[in-house]
Amino acid sequence: MKVIDIINQSKSTLFSFELLPPLKGHNVQTVFDTIDKLVEFNPAYINITYHREEVVYRPAPDGGVVPIKVRQRPGTVGLAAAIQFRYAIDVVPHIICGGFDAHETEDALVDLEFLGIQNVLLLRGDADKILGRFEAKHGGHSHAVDLVGQVNSFNKGLFLESVMEKPKQTDFCIGVAGYPEKHPEAPNFESDIRYLKAKVDAGAHYIVTQMFFDNAKYFHFVESCRNAGITVPIIPGIKPISVKEHLSNLPRVFGVSIPQELVSMVEGCRSNLDVYEVGVEWATAQVEELKRAGVPSIHFYTMGRPDNIRRIAKTVF
Repeated sequence: MKVIDIINQSKSTLFSFELLPPLKGHNVQTVFDTIDKLVEFNPAYINITYHREEVVYRPAPDGGVVPIKVRQRPGTVGLAAAIQFRYAIDVVPHIICGGFDAHETEDALVDLEFLGIQNVLLLRGDADKILGRFEAKHGGHSHAVDLVGQVNSFNKGLFLESVMEKPKQTDFCIGVAGYPEKHPEAPNFESDIRYLKAKVDAGAHYIVTQMFFDNAKYFHFVESCRNAGITVPIIPGIKPISVKEHLSNLPRVFGVSIPQELVSMVEGCRSNLDVYEVGVEWATAQVEELKRAGVPSIHFYTMGRPDNIRRIAKTVF
C-alpha cells in the first residue's frame, strides 16, 4: 500500500521508523531483531536507507596509505523485499542521486516494481567524503528534484529509451526530505522552502523531515511550507539523544541545532546511561506534543538502536 494512502485513510497519528542495512558481511538477523522490538506498535511502514560509497584507507606499496571507495551497506532493495515478505509491513527503500546514474536508477525501479514495492524516498545523498562536496555520477542527477522527475516520468510509462512499445505505467508513491532548520548547503531558509516546493511540484506525495529537537522549529517549518503553497503531508522525524557525543556529532553531521535546555541537561549527566534517560524523556515530550497537534505520522530514526524508541512508543503509542 502507498504511504500517502495509509496516511489519508488513518484517523490517528501513525508510527514508523527507519533502518540501516547491515554492514557487508554482517547478519541480517540484527535488522530483524530491531523490527521485532518495535513491531508490536503496528508500524505503518518501515524505511530502509541507501548508502553511497565510503572511503577506507588501505596500505600502499610505498608504505603509505591510499584511499579507496567501498560500499559498506549494500542490499537496500533486497532488505526491503525481505522485510515486506517476512512481516507484511509496507517498506520505503531510499533511492539517492549519489553513486547512481539515471539508467541504474531506472533498473532499481524495475526491480522494486517486480517485488511489489510501491514506495520510495528520494534523496540527493551525502557529499563525496574525498572531495568534500557532492558530485553526481556521470549520467546521474545532481539534485533530488531531478530524481523525483525521473520517478514521476517512470510512473507515466516514460522510460529513458524511446524504443519501448506500450510500456507499463507504475504507481510509486514518492517521499522527499524537508529540513525544519534548512538544508546545511542551502543559502537561507526561504530558498530551501522554494527548493522543497520544486520537489513537490515535480511529483512528491509527502515530506518527511530531518530530525529536530525543538518542536517550534517543526511548526514554523510547516507554516512556512503552507504559506508557500505546499499542501502535502509533512511527517516529523525524531531521533532521541543517547550519548554525550551527540551534542557535537548531530549538529556537525546533520546540520541541526540542540536547544540550550537540552544541552544543559545532557552536560549535567554523569554518564551516558543518564544521557540515555534524558534523551528518552525529551523525545517523549516532543512526540506527545506532536500527537496532540494531530501530525499525520511520527517517523523515528533508530540508527540500529531500537530500545529507546521502544520505550517512547510504549508511553505514547
